[in-house]
Amino acid sequence: MLAFLLALALAQAPLTGIVKDPSGAAVPGASVTIKTDAGSSVQTVTGPDGRFTFDRIPSGRATLVVLAGGFAQKEQPLESGNMEVVLSPAKLFEEVTVTPTRSAQRLGDTPASVTVVDSHQIEQSAAVVADDVLRQVPTFSLFRRTSSVAAHPTTQGVSLRGIGPSGVSRTLVMIDDVPFNDPFGGWVYWTRVPLGAVDRIEMVDGSTSSLYGNYAMGGVINIVSRRPTRRTIEFRPQYGSRTSPKLDFYASDVWGKVGIAVNGSAFDTDGFKQVIENEQGPVDTEARVEFKNFNLKLDYAPTARVSAFLRTGYFSEKRDNAKIATIDGNPAGSHTPEKNDTIWKSVNGGARFQLPDQSDLQATVFYDDEDYFQNFLAINTLNGVARASGRVTVNQTVPTKNTGGMVQWSKAVHTQHYVTAGTDWRWVSGNSFEDNMDTVTGTTVVTKRDSGGRQTSLGAFAQDIFTPTPRATITLSARVDRWRNYDGHNILMTPDGQPTTGGLGSFEERDDTVASPRVAALYHLTSRVSVWGDVNWGFRAPTLNELYRQFSIGANPRRLTLANSNLGPERLTGGEAGFSSTLPGNVIARATWFDNRMKDPVSSVVQSSTAALITLQRTNLGRTKIQGIQLDAESRVGEWLTVSGAYLFNQAKVTENSTDPTLVGKYLAQVPKNRGSFQVAYTDPKYVNLGLAVQFIGRQFDDEANVATVPGETEPGLPGFATLDFTASRRITPNFDVFFGVQNLTDTEYIVQTAPTTIGAPRLVTGGLRIRWSGR
Repeated sequence: MLAFLLALALAQAPLTGIVKDPSGAAVPGASVTIKTDAGSSVQTVTGPDGRFTFDRIPSGRATLVVLAGGFAQKEQPLESGNMEVVLSPAKLFEEVTVTPTRSAQRLGDTPASVTVVDSHQIEQSAAVVADDVLRQVPTFSLFRRTSSVAAHPTTQGVSLRGIGPSGVSRTLVMIDDVPFNDPFGGWVYWTRVPLGAVDRIEMVDGSTSSLYGNYAMGGVINIVSRRPTRRTIEFRPQYGSRTSPKLDFYASDVWGKVGIAVNGSAFDTDGFKQVIENEQGPVDTEARVEFKNFNLKLDYAPTARVSAFLRTGYFSEKRDNAKIATIDGNPAGSHTPEKNDTIWKSVNGGARFQLPDQSDLQATVFYDDEDYFQNFLAINTLNGVARASGRVTVNQTVPTKNTGGMVQWSKAVHTQHYVTAGTDWRWVSGNSFEDNMDTVTGTTVVTKRDSGGRQTSLGAFAQDIFTPTPRATITLSARVDRWRNYDGHNILMTPDGQPTTGGLGSFEERDDTVASPRVAALYHLTSRVSVWGDVNWGFRAPTLNELYRQFSIGANPRRLTLANSNLGPERLTGGEAGFSSTLPGNVIARATWFDNRMKDPVSSVVQSSTAALITLQRTNLGRTKIQGIQLDAESRVGEWLTVSGAYLFNQAKVTENSTDPTLVGKYLAQVPKNRGSFQVAYTDPKYVNLGLAVQFIGRQFDDEANVATVPGETEPGLPGFATLDFTASRRITPNFDVFFGVQNLTDTEYIVQTAPTTIGAPRLVTGGLRIRWSGR
């Protein structure tokens, strides 16, 4: 009788509560669900102050379930009045992730290969940019195996598990579910990620096109920003070798229904020479970079059922790419560098509603305005001295505008189904304005070129997470995408802007439609062992850069790469199977086998060749197979010590190439067969925090034919290498820490590419302070 009366009272009275972390700070954006023994459920989300309200509560015995990224799932019996829920830090399989299924789900219940890098791992890293943090995950790699501190932006396309490595990403990168890839070319500005404001980074290694569409063919990386907390201010000034100052800052506050967060970063470095010492010439200088980043976010929750956010950002980057023009007429010390400058302004916002039927409706819109400038140099031999003469060949400006949005609806149907459906759309407009310079001094414009176009895309997706028993989860998802390329053109003009012969003119419109389904299942064999697997299909639409922009590099012979307005989508069919287990001694281990078959990858194919000019064109060509095994394990030894390691065995080969059959059976360039990492972290807040990280990368090829050789080596390819990073920090007072870090502690010289032979980032030593104030 007493239980019946309590249930009746709960069914009639509203329920309120607050979700907090172990320090007592509010946790906004947490998913809060009431589940009953009868199978019904209702759901809501906490506001900026961590509070939630249920106006209607299902009858019967009920349990409150709370999910929030970075914390373990919390379940507790439903109580009357004002409830308080305190979340605990998550172990690996208890971690809550949102990216694989576009909804909060415990990592141990997710049938996908997912890695979560949290803020503690970022703090314990010696990295100054985001890609150096992610490189400790063996499945992650950029097109060139060096840091974004030194790499040209157009070589910063990310590849997971070696899916189509190139300057264009085959992986979708987002910040708080908003697309982050460059809209014109698909590459990623890793320096644009403000590390001091990152709560965690979620990486999905398998194809996720069934939910996210374009670019998610090879996986998704979602960077989740920190939640605003009450009266928080944090500064992290540091200084490094090679004249490398850096500042990260973060500030936030919450006033009832309103939360605000401000963050930013600034970095500058004199850099290093990229060409190996015995090949350097008068044109070679240091690769320098200077960037600034500023972001402002407002959260607003007028009721427990409604929340909204608005964010704006500004990013500026200036790079010198380690070469100068020696015949530009400028005096020594002021020669024109090969450089690229970027200014990126963004604004995005969204809202979330809990509807009367307890379903969840979300909407997001975004806008980007990017201006990019770069120039290209031809490097030649002069008087028998290699790399002695540098000349500007092209000055290029690329303005790009990008806008889009997403609407998503979700609902828990009883306790066995969680259904999601939605749509998203995107419009990109980009042009490449080029000044082609004279071939004598590189200082006079001889022709101009205007190339570019527009692209629109529209997608619709649906998903059902079906839990037939507490031990089993089945995920069914599918998506259809349609896009259109139009206003494509490539026009050559005289220096005064009058059309002339030599351009490609206007291109016909092109549209295409593609479907991307996925089927996945997970089963808990025991409380400690789970198995899972999936079959998926993915795609990537060609970028405006690939469709309409041509470019040339080098001299004698010059390599001219033509665009191709008729490019179609790249397609992928893949599957994976894995198991995860919690072993005795507090050891967590996972193993995943994967097999991906890629069709019609975009490649540059030689059309003609002379002693002075090699002409290539981008083409959908052939098939590739990428398969391997992924292993990782983590162990907590006592209270303070954590040991972890990961390894990736990857065989990526060409299986079909009608244009050049000799490439069949060759390994894909830039994909090493072996890659791994090992970390040891000792964390004792009372005394000292120490971290040691080792990364090794095996031999990989620098060319499609697998024949290019590094000088001094007899075996083709880029030799393998290993680097060692070290960090140490000490809390002086509750508000004041000091830290010290070294990247590439042994100053290992490793090769990035051939012709010329370039090297990766040398040793970088940094040290600084972390000053933090936080109050209620």
